[in-house]
Amino acid sequence: MEVLRQLQGFEIPANAWERQVLARRIVDYDPKWLDQLCLTGAVGWGRLSPHPATLDYSTARGGDVQGAAPRQRRVIPTSVAPITFFVREDADWMTPRHPGAEVSENNGLSHGAQKVLDFLRQRGASFFADIVRGTEKLKAEIETALWELVAAGLVTADGFDNLRSLIDPKRRAGQGSGRTTRPRHNAGRWALLHTDEVVERPRAVEAACWMLLRRYGIVVRDVLAREANLPPWRELLMAFRRLEDRGEIRGGRFVDGFLGEQFALPVAVESVRAMRELDSTQGTITLSAADPLNLVGILVPGDRVPAISGNSITLRDGAAVTVPEVSASVGGEAIAS
Repeated sequence: MEVLRQLQGFEIPANAWERQVLARRIVDYDPKWLDQLCLTGAVGWGRLSPHPATLDYSTARGGDVQGAAPRQRRVIPTSVAPITFFVREDADWMTPRHPGAEVSENNGLSHGAQKVLDFLRQRGASFFADIVRGTEKLKAEIETALWELVAAGLVTADGFDNLRSLIDPKRRAGQGSGRTTRPRHNAGRWALLHTDEVVERPRAVEAACWMLLRRYGIVVRDVLAREANLPPWRELLMAFRRLEDRGEIRGGRFVDGFLGEQFALPVAVESVRAMRELDSTQGTITLSAADPLNLVGILVPGDRVPAISGNSITLRDGAAVTVPEVSASVGGEAIAS
């Protein structure tokens, strides 16, 4: 839960979350822990950034010139769709809906995905078998449709294993025997991701500030280069100042080399000060390039490493290390974040 509080709101490819991010941040990571948090309702998941297809249609629909056809772009189901987690009790920062979520047709969805979406709008949260029976579609068609709706940021599910069953090719093919057999379809329910609840803007922006502070400890504008789903910096700046005025966070100049105001949790300031007294440990950590700590070329000197599945970065005492310098004996070290 502590790691998910730090990472919530940051979108990472769906197939990288467990193998490349959580498994490297948590020693002896067990997928059952994530399932338990999701199934008990403590944590939810889904795509929060608008899919380009919904944006294209929404823009064209609202501003077409006469006689011009709106641009048609399809939502393609993919295992690298950007997914994030949100802790429900801290989720005031979430935007209730994104452009295109209410468009009922021609929004880049296939016919099967649109039919499943309409079914969930009418019936509410439903099990996989109920969706199959209610839409009168084949199971394979419903699998593809749900995957497409996840990629579009329109649906979520009770548990994370629902998503595993879609992105794992072995489970979709029904492979495995004995102890390795996993159910092809999880028992959890599928539901619409977005709700009608609207949080007051100042409260939502303040929640976004706390989310960033838990993730980075010290927040400067440069650190937000890879962030999405955030209010404009000017709104964040005003909220940070209010938190500082209330004495809940610290404001000042904590890190050299960056322009603009800086804000920090009190414990982060003390931690940074304590680092001055520590000797270099030559500790090496390898992380996924999709992890939010991939700030190479942003805060850490070096060339940027694309934040895609399969890429990784290695840091030695906080500095980026090139591949030939990395020792194979420390390449798989796990860290507790």
